[in-house]
Amino acid sequence: MAGVDEAGRGPLAGPVVAAAVILDDRYLIPGLADSKKLSPQRRLALYHTIRAHALCCSVGMASVEEIDRLNILQATLLAMQRAVQGLRLKPVKVLVDGNQLPRLDVLAEAIVKGDDKVPAISAASILAKVTRDQLLEELDAAYPGYGLAAHKGYGTAAHIQALQRLGPTPQHRLSFAPVAQAALRMRVAGV
Repeated sequence: MAGVDEAGRGPLAGPVVAAAVILDDRYLIPGLADSKKLSPQRRLALYHTIRAHALCCSVGMASVEEIDRLNILQATLLAMQRAVQGLRLKPVKVLVDGNQLPRLDVLAEAIVKGDDKVPAISAASILAKVTRDQLLEELDAAYPGYGLAAHKGYGTAAHIQALQRLGPTPQHRLSFAPVAQAALRMRVAGV
């Protein structure tokens, strides 16, 4: 059985990341929980434990371009589908956090708040979050001035101010209103 979850639906920048994890029933990982309820240090420690002891795991992403073209929900489902397809072992069933299912060729069930209820989904939540956070730290180095490493692309006041001052980067989601407004402001200003 595989657990699937995503990270990065709400931010204004960066891809949406999904992970799929099949845990080893012979190796229980203590402390698994919804990634949002864990400190960054605890998430990172669990990330390494999951990578070392899960039967298999996979990460899938949908790019900013796919988010803008498809919409965030469809891009999230695409990232989930890619994560499941990337597993080296084919699960007999996939448990997905939330109330929507990606298109899969295996039995699947959506579980609302699954990241709190199902250890494999908790593990997927952690892998997706840590992977996305690391990507945003790389984007912060490529696009200084936006504070991406600090807020991970979410629409904080500092991020909105940077968008208005600097305009969007290629890693900003133009289909999200604050980014579209900043892009329009830059075009009107002739920047």
